[in-house]
Amino acid sequence: MPKSVQIVPKTVSGDLQTITFVLAIGTVRQMCRLETTFRTQNQAFSYLHKYRTEYERVARARLARGEVDDGVIHLTMLGR
Repeated sequence: MPKSVQIVPKTVSGDLQTITFVLAIGTVRQMCRLETTFRTQNQAFSYLHKYRTEYERVARARLARGEVDDGVIHLTMLGR
């Protein structure tokens, strides 16, 4: 089955950048929220795109373990 990710920017007040994306697993769509300390969303998006496969793997593992909070998988990445 094809797998895809749709990435949508979402800005949060404060020092964190948040990127919301939908992980598609067959016909199931799972909302994921990735928080980062990068200063700009462009930096956060660049990092996410570079390591997208790894974040998808982590999100799928958390979904399999039932680590879903209010319908969202929360992930965190650190920026420089």
